[in-house]
Amino acid sequence: MTPKNELLFCALGGSGEIGMNVNLYGCQGKWVMVDCGITFADAGYPGIDVILPDLSFIEERLGDLVGIVLTHGHEDHIGALPYLAEDLGVPLYATAFTAGLIRGKLEEEGIANRVTLKLVEPDKPFKVGPFGFTFVGVSHSIPEANALLIDTPVGRVFHTGDWKLDAAPIIGNPATAAQLAAIGDDGVEVLVCDSTNVFNTEASGSESSVRIGLSETVAKAKGRVLVTSFASNAARLVTLGEVAKESGRKLCVTGRSLDRILKVGRACGYFKGFPETIDPEAAMRLPRDKVLIVATGGQGEARAALARVADGSHTIQLEAGDAVIFSSKQIPGNEVAIGRIQNILAGKGVEMITERQAHVHVSGHPGRPELAQMYDWIRPEKLIPVHGEMRHLMEQARYGLSEGIPQAIVQTDGDIIRLAPGPAKKIGTAKVGRLVLDGDVILPADGGTINDRRKLALNGQISLAVAIGRDGRVIGSPQVRLQGIPVEEDRAAFIDDVVQGVEQALRDRPRDSEKFRESLRLAVRKVATRWTGKKPIVDVLVIQG
Repeated sequence: MTPKNELLFCALGGSGEIGMNVNLYGCQGKWVMVDCGITFADAGYPGIDVILPDLSFIEERLGDLVGIVLTHGHEDHIGALPYLAEDLGVPLYATAFTAGLIRGKLEEEGIANRVTLKLVEPDKPFKVGPFGFTFVGVSHSIPEANALLIDTPVGRVFHTGDWKLDAAPIIGNPATAAQLAAIGDDGVEVLVCDSTNVFNTEASGSESSVRIGLSETVAKAKGRVLVTSFASNAARLVTLGEVAKESGRKLCVTGRSLDRILKVGRACGYFKGFPETIDPEAAMRLPRDKVLIVATGGQGEARAALARVADGSHTIQLEAGDAVIFSSKQIPGNEVAIGRIQNILAGKGVEMITERQAHVHVSGHPGRPELAQMYDWIRPEKLIPVHGEMRHLMEQARYGLSEGIPQAIVQTDGDIIRLAPGPAKKIGTAKVGRLVLDGDVILPADGGTINDRRKLALNGQISLAVAIGRDGRVIGSPQVRLQGIPVEEDRAAFIDDVVQGVEQALRDRPRDSEKFRESLRLAVRKVATRWTGKKPIVDVLVIQG
């Protein structure tokens, strides 16, 4: 599909799910992409950490793609760029802080000199093909979060990105109420809006209030205090720097992603007055009540610092009387991973403090009062909810209509929506899906490799090797190897039974080689199912003498 004299919208990720935000706008034969993020894998993807969007739809139209505009530097908005940007082959547009994070990722992949990264100043309009863009600062948990004012020949869009309202932001320079109202005064056709916290009946609250809650909580602690938050929550990092100074504790920051945020932030003029940090070795030499540790891993990530602290493989060690503050919201789907780490820490006598016990976190996304305020400022003709699962999108559509927006349309990944002219409506479908980063290889999320791995995880695997001489007779005994077969103490007896079944199949073997292999596979599978009730993967190797 090629857009004509119309304004089209299509999400390739982030609508109908949390994370992996990728949005396309189309006009006058061209497309522009807004954000290109990742999401993180769960147990349904064995051996996988990172999930990428399938961009087949736009990859088939690369001649019509004019650029990628990035709203801010969170992983669910920029995380796919190191793996996909080079192949897309178009310029990236970002403000300085976001660009610094992106550049570091591109350098790690060794492609920084093969991807064009253009710096854009906030509030200064720029053109990308037929699209006019202006970055509009908004409050969020990371510096230089931006909404996008998008001007096209057939309609004007206000794309919020991730945002909230904060009367006393710790970091950043968000647009004022007057500036946002002025955008609405000039006319906005479509509001494309963050839906993450639409069920929250109260505003998300100010980051400055978290400083008070964290200070009070740390002041009560008698031992070491470790605070874990989203690595990219730069505002929380600034807050924790102030808490460390107020509490008389030295600050230790551990985690590569936190180091990157500090490095890029300082280069962009942020973190002024931030205390000098100490390394983990120095932290462990201090009296326990004189150190405040900031670590990654609050979502239960197996390779992050907190998981290694919990299992004892990190330089930082916690013991009874120490405290871990979870200064972040639990992302749906991470409950089991977080619970596992909390249980390990609890077993050591470490106290856990979450937002349920103390005011140690505020969200970076808008609750209903903030949404209503944005509607009142922007006054769009149409509302397109994004950034949420289906329940979030549906609820924001209902809420927007109840607040007086004339039209709201619920779309999900792959829906192609004509935004203008006329009422918004679905006019087509784009291919969408997921890819996985498996080591250094990108694969389909539901392709043969991952499906085989799931089968292995569920049922185990048996390898059978049989040698056949030139005279057609079996040489020696069949060799059987097991992985993940639930026979335990009966392993030897099970293998004997498998060999007997194989020997019977050898006596009855067909002349066709493929049918022969299949008969051996089925003979092994039959024994395994009889013993275990499972159907393992069976690999058969026939060696011809």
